[in-house]
Amino acid sequence: MTTDPEHPVVPEELAELRRAFEVGLTRIDGQLALLAHRDDQTVKDQDDLSTRISALEHTRWPLPAIAALTAVGALVIAVWQVIGH
Repeated sequence: MTTDPEHPVVPEELAELRRAFEVGLTRIDGQLALLAHRDDQTVKDQDDLSTRISALEHTRWPLPAIAALTAVGALVIAVWQVIGH
């Protein structure tokens, strides 16, 4: 390793740079772990919501069918009243 004679490399400076580098790497590792955890939680929440939506879709009332049955019932009652009177 070549060094500038005006700026000699001091072992303490190298040790400080190494510590700063290790602290930075540790901080980045922590942030990556947090992001991975948040991603896992987001995937779990998305799966839960998908399951809830599917359950709601299966239990909803078939409104077009109910509307058709009501219309047919009203027609039957109207015809019965016309014929009955």
